[in-house]
Amino acid sequence: MSCNFLELAVPGVRALSPYPPGKPIEELAREQGLAEENIVKLASNENPLGPSPKAVKAIAQSMADLSRYPDGNGFVLKEALAKKLEVSQDQLTLGNGSNDVLVLLAEAFLGADRSAVFSEYAFVVYPIAVKVVGAEAIVVPAKNWGHDLDAMASAIKGNTRIVFLANPNNPTGTCFSKDEFAVFMGQVPEDVLVVLDEAYFEYRDGSHLFNGVALDGVVMLQDYPNLVITRTFSKAYGLAGARIGYSVSHPDIANALNRIRQPFNTNLPAQYAAVATLNDADYLQQSIEVNQVGMVQLEQGLEGLGLSWIPSAGNFITVDFARDAMPVYQKLLREGVIVRPVANYGMPHHLRISIGLPDENQRCLDALTTVLVSSEVL
Repeated sequence: MSCNFLELAVPGVRALSPYPPGKPIEELAREQGLAEENIVKLASNENPLGPSPKAVKAIAQSMADLSRYPDGNGFVLKEALAKKLEVSQDQLTLGNGSNDVLVLLAEAFLGADRSAVFSEYAFVVYPIAVKVVGAEAIVVPAKNWGHDLDAMASAIKGNTRIVFLANPNNPTGTCFSKDEFAVFMGQVPEDVLVVLDEAYFEYRDGSHLFNGVALDGVVMLQDYPNLVITRTFSKAYGLAGARIGYSVSHPDIANALNRIRQPFNTNLPAQYAAVATLNDADYLQQSIEVNQVGMVQLEQGLEGLGLSWIPSAGNFITVDFARDAMPVYQKLLREGVIVRPVANYGMPHHLRISIGLPDENQRCLDALTTVLVSSEVL
């Protein structure tokens, strides 16, 4: 066969590389001949507690209806979200994770004659969503590994329709304050959507990382009709495997997104689990506390190893090895510890480490100690 089918794809698709997920435990077990129970995965910013017991019970209850399509409108989940967030249901759009909503936004508001602005070192889904619809990607250099909001506002052009912001940002963990955001919004034209990605919203405790009050995007919606908030149940709510997220926006924006959203893009068990977890305040508080304790544990351990890192408001920490980090990553794999290389973000000297349970964090620090004294890395 002589046909090159990749060449048949639209230019935006040909310009992309497949998204590189964190290495699965099962894959490392096969590669290294390790028992799965002896492997620690701190690569994908997952909740180390596992799902809420209430979510597990809700999923089990949903099994009886698994032969039926889910509610395409997600009424019960939207009702719960509207009550918790104090918004109306017509402001909500559900997605197969918040990634799904980010892509919907690009499909609805971008195209070959339009542009989008996002920061260097920002979430990799932004360039994917922008390029696949043929839009121009305007990448603004980062400031101290985070968003340079003034430069991003200045980068907006006449054909710009979306600015993507992540707060906290993945993979750097940086964040900006409510006051900084308000100044930025004052510079953005009203016909430009500002998509505020708050996937790690529940973890940010903020004030030690920036000057000012922590930002809650949903509270700001009443002041900025062009603001779109995206959030997920994958992180603090422990439902990464269920794939469910949402956006909150002006009803007209939600209307546009819901016109192109797949009819059943959120599955039945995920809807049940999300409602149950949303109402499990004890589980969320435990998730936050485990993350705070684990962050201190890793920071102290990294300091003892003479390593530096980017201060993070998320559930991960990105470590600077001041050299090519891939040999460190590969050696950690042999020790049964999976972390995340971020060279695809333009950060070849860094590795991102998710916060785990105390014994998982210690296992990672012990493995790093072993690796850093190895002649293969020095």
